[in-house]
Amino acid sequence: MAACGRAIGAYGPGFTLAQVAAEAGVAVGTVSGRFGSKHGLMLAMMTAGAETVADRMHAAAARHRDPVAAVLAAVLVTAEGVDDPATTTNHLAQLGVDMSDPALREGLAVLRSRVRAVLRTLLAAAALPAAPPPARAARIVAGLAHGSQMDWALAPAGKLTDRLRADVRAVLDSWREVGA
Repeated sequence: MAACGRAIGAYGPGFTLAQVAAEAGVAVGTVSGRFGSKHGLMLAMMTAGAETVADRMHAAAARHRDPVAAVLAAVLVTAEGVDDPATTTNHLAQLGVDMSDPALREGLAVLRSRVRAVLRTLLAAAALPAAPPPARAARIVAGLAHGSQMDWALAPAGKLTDRLRADVRAVLDSWREVGA
């Protein structure tokens, strides 16, 4: 799955099974035999991503005692592997393709749901008095993270992780004080 992610990052939605195989250091037949097609590979990658995202977000959050820092760490997991403008742009282009395919779109919905569930739990624990209810706060933070990634890809300045951290922290800080 990591090889597929790297191929998407390098080549965008036009990536081939041969490029994935080269990234993985295996024969094309190995990739083709395991997944059947590029679509099959994308479905497997989407499923694997959805299955592991919550654990990766929880692990990142667990490294922080401060609940707001835990939220920030979890958000940064959503940007793993897309740390330069070209890679980010290629992944965003693939997202457009994924959204046009009903099965991949369903996989994205599962992934989105799991990201929001983790954020909802972490935001509830953060006890930010001026925040909206945790479900809405999670939707806002997730949307902000995705929007910040897209904005950064269009006009990259500095590191993506620094941009995400600053943007999400601005919202979380505004929720710390009632009347803020």
